[in-house]
Amino acid sequence: MWYQNFWVIIMLDRIILIFELLGVVSFAASGAAVAIRKRMDTFGVIVLGVCASVGGGIIRDIILGLTPPTVFRNPIYAAVASVVSLIIFFPRVRRLLLRNHIAYELTLLILDTLGLGIFTVMGIKVACDAGYQDSAFLLVFVGTITGVGGGMLRDVLANSTPQIFVKHFYACASIIGSIVCMALWNVLGTLLAMLAGAVTVITVRLLAAKFHWGLPNATTDEESMVSSR
Repeated sequence: MWYQNFWVIIMLDRIILIFELLGVVSFAASGAAVAIRKRMDTFGVIVLGVCASVGGGIIRDIILGLTPPTVFRNPIYAAVASVVSLIIFFPRVRRLLLRNHIAYELTLLILDTLGLGIFTVMGIKVACDAGYQDSAFLLVFVGTITGVGGGMLRDVLANSTPQIFVKHFYACASIIGSIVCMALWNVLGTLLAMLAGAVTVITVRLLAAKFHWGLPNATTDEESMVSSR
């Protein structure tokens, strides 16, 4: 019946919205954590949290010609990111992140990985909804840039080398997840394909962090000799 299909669509939209807001929370918290580690003030923490959570989506929308970007048409994303950033700025949380290096690194890894997986598949969904479902290269590119764009902007504003260029399989995990999501889109349907893609990104990223997978990087002969000792 038509009303059954209507409720299915409504429920799917709600699930995807929750999925997207979870990504916003994750990246906002990671951005705020970096800002705290850099000893920024309240405004700096909020700015870094918001930029980390919506930066990739802004780049995605500009590439797809969706202007103004979604974040400016629906302020809920920036509002949620701001609230999360302020929570991370609470004295107890702030002291934990500043004093415990292990807690900081683990928190950043988990939040960054979760946000990366969710935003990667959200980028593919937005591109498909915009009518680019048959453009494989565009889907993978948009999915990846949505996933890594916010974190890259966060690192640049924090005066750090973007993780996309130095961390264990950061962008590569997003690319692999984008391919999985795109390949399963017409096979499993929207929700299951997004879930499979996000799980792939998260799994690859965590395995890479645990086993120190990475691409060859540029080192001098002196650095190679020191690291081999």
